[in-house]
Amino acid sequence: MTAPSNVGSTRSFEAVMNVRHNQAASRYELDTQHGLAIAVYSMRGDKAVFTHTEVPPQDEGKGIATRLVRAALDDIRRRGLKIVPACSFVVAFVRRHPEYDDSRA
Repeated sequence: MTAPSNVGSTRSFEAVMNVRHNQAASRYELDTQHGLAIAVYSMRGDKAVFTHTEVPPQDEGKGIATRLVRAALDDIRRRGLKIVPACSFVVAFVRRHPEYDDSRA
């Protein structure tokens, strides 16, 4: 089993939040004040298909999902893989951020 690895960090007003890649669970994780935010994916060859993004309800609207997905997509890009957005949040995110067009499958 592979231990989660830190792939990025973001600053909040109170603390540094680190995004972890939990490869064993096929997801990226970010601890929040109210629980765990996740971006779930499945691998299809050299493609990471993002199927679900979830943030604790109390943390919605704070930009946490954006931070999480940005770090996850940056990690996928660094690893030379392609992105397949299949959940509505990731679809909307890549639509708003054309800098990820080169990484889309």
